[in-house]
Amino acid sequence: QLVESGGGSVQAGGSLRLSCAASTGTFRSACMGWFRQAPGKEREGVAAISPGSGTAFYADSVQGRFTISRDNAKKMLYLEMNSLKLEETAMYYCAARPMGACYLDNWHRTVTYKYWGPGTQVTVS
Repeated sequence: QLVESGGGSVQAGGSLRLSCAASTGTFRSACMGWFRQAPGKEREGVAAISPGSGTAFYADSVQGRFTISRDNAKKMLYLEMNSLKLEETAMYYCAARPMGACYLDNWHRTVTYKYWGPGTQVTVS
């Protein structure tokens, strides 16, 4: 129900825009998040966006460089990534928490998301 795109190879300092297409009818009311997982590391929350207010949450490491956005009419989620760093090489996943809000204390917890996409690879060199 979720399919990411937009990954690829980019030089350090460069930019990429990830997209996530959702087929679920509950997209409009879902907390949507972006996560990433580097080889040998746990999956971590990058950003999330609330369904109603559009309030965004970011990991400290990406604050000011990444921007999450959503288009409810198109059922699309986006992640604009700027000033990419070598250590941000990872598989990036979008995730959905249907009928659930994003909260400051748990938006980054993987167990709170029900649907996941297969991921898109981002390589920074």
